[in-house]
Amino acid sequence: MSQSKPAEPKLNLSTTPDYREGYANSVQVRMSVWDFLLVFGTMSQDAPDELSVKNFQGIYLSPQQAKALLNVLGHNLAQYEQTFGTITLDQQVPQAGGPVH
Repeated sequence: MSQSKPAEPKLNLSTTPDYREGYANSVQVRMSVWDFLLVFGTMSQDAPDELSVKNFQGIYLSPQQAKALLNVLGHNLAQYEQTFGTITLDQQVPQAGGPVH
């Protein structure tokens, strides 16, 4: 008996009436035992010693979806760097243990 691979289901993408896109240069990552929360915002520096972050969207992800997002972003970043060159991070970017902006 040969086992054939089941056909991939057809994917239908659509947007809801409240769908929106926005630009974020700040993202904070929070987690609990049940989920991850990504809080997106825009950061600006209005004074030399002060940063301002205006959060506009929070997205909850299950741990499984967070890991899937990690894999998708890693794959896409590798393709981006292969095409456009290495991305370097500013030395002021917070390391693990704190929010990422």
